[in-house]
Parts: sequence; structure tokens; C-alpha cells
Amino acid sequence: MANSEAVAQNKFGIIAFLHEADGLSYAILVVLIVMSLACWFVILTKLWDQRAIHRAYAEARKKFWMQGNLHDGIASLTGSNNVFRMLAEDGIRATHYHQGHLTEKMALHDWLAVSLHRSIESVNVRLANGMSILATTGSVSPFIGLLGTVWGILNALTRISLSGQPNLAEIAGPIGEALVMTAIGLFVAVPAVMGYNWLLRRNRAIQETMKLFAADVHSYLVGGARFDTATPVARVAASRAAPVAKSA
Repeated sequence: MANSEAVAQNKFGIIAFLHEADGLSYAILVVLIVMSLACWFVILTKLWDQRAIHRAYAEARKKFWMQGNLHDGIASLTGSNNVFRMLAEDGIRATHYHQGHLTEKMALHDWLAVSLHRSIESVNVRLANGMSILATTGSVSPFIGLLGTVWGILNALTRISLSGQPNLAEIAGPIGEALVMTAIGLFVAVPAVMGYNWLLRRNRAIQETMKLFAADVHSYLVGGARFDTATPVARVAASRAAPVAKSA
């Protein structure tokens, strides 16, 4: 019973903050809540997109190059927004366009490199959408919370100056409001910064996988074979050294 009364009389809790807050404090609170919800929406949607791309890459490594040609490889990939199928299709379209328009003006490997790079950049732009929300929230929300803190302290000083005999009970509410606003600002900023850095690192990993796949498509369309990055270096060195040993 005593504990419940102490909680009810707590001047530094959320309930006391809601009772003591004025219009500006409520506006700051709404802004912070909206920013937090936007950040979590971006984090969850980006994780979903990244997971889909990782699954598409695993499927491409397993099925795409096992087919007889690029057209069969493209048909083996599933998903309406499969970025690796898009890269292969853009490579084929670029090759056909080069044969009809750019044969004497530009080398095929240069044209394919430009076309595949443009395709990769289009995916990178899609992955970067929303990241500015996380960066802005992580850098701005502490200052918004600080604004609420300053406003709460100003209210506390105003109450002290207006009361003839100030006591702790009269100023505890505004001080609690100030502390709560600081805590909310940090609560919004920390997940935003951590989510931004985490998603940025995952985006870089996806960019590397797209570059590797695009390089394989490029080498296949130019030379008729892909560069097998899975071949052990020791095996390649042994195959080169074998004729030398035989001739000796």
C-alpha cells in the first residue's frame, strides 16, 4: 500500500509528466513519437528488403549458373523483384542494343560495364531510401529532447519565482518533465543510430554480392564463360605448375 502511494505521488514519472506538461511539451512529445515510429518502420522494411535480396543471391548461386545459358538461368530465378534476374536481363538487353547500335562506336565490354553499373546503382538507390530518416532522427532527436528539458527547467524556475515560499513539491513536476523529455529523446536517438549503422553495413555487403554477380554476367556475355571465384587458388597454381614439371 505504501509503495502504491509513493508511485502515485512520484513527481518524476510519466503520469506526472502528462499532468504537468503544457502545449509545447506535448508537441515535442508527439514529434519524438512520430520520429520513433518512422525509424522503426524504416528499419523493419529495410530488413525485409535486405533479407529478400540475400535469399535471391543464395538462389542465384545455387540455380542460375547451373543452367545451359543466361535465358534458362533467368527463368530459374523466382520473385517479382529479384535484383539478380534484373542484372542478367539488363546485361542481355545491353548486349542486343550494342549489336544493333554501338558495334563500331564502343567496345562491348565497356558498354556492358556501364550498363551493369547503372543497374547496380538503381538497386543502391532503392536500398538507400529511408536511411536519411534514421540519420536525421539519430542526430536531431537528442536536441529535441533537450528543448523539452530546457522548457521544463524554465517552467520550474517560473514556479519558484511566483511562489512566495518555494518547496520541492512545487518544482518537482517541471523538473520531472525535463528529465523525462531528455530520456525520451535519447530513447528515440539510440535505436535510430544503431539501426542506421547496422543497415548501412548490410547494404555494403549486398552491394558486394551484386558486383560479384554482375562481374560474372559481364565475363559470360563478353567471353562466353564466367569467372569461377570458387576455384581454389592452390588448384590453379598446381595446374599451371604441372606442364613445367613435365617438361623438366
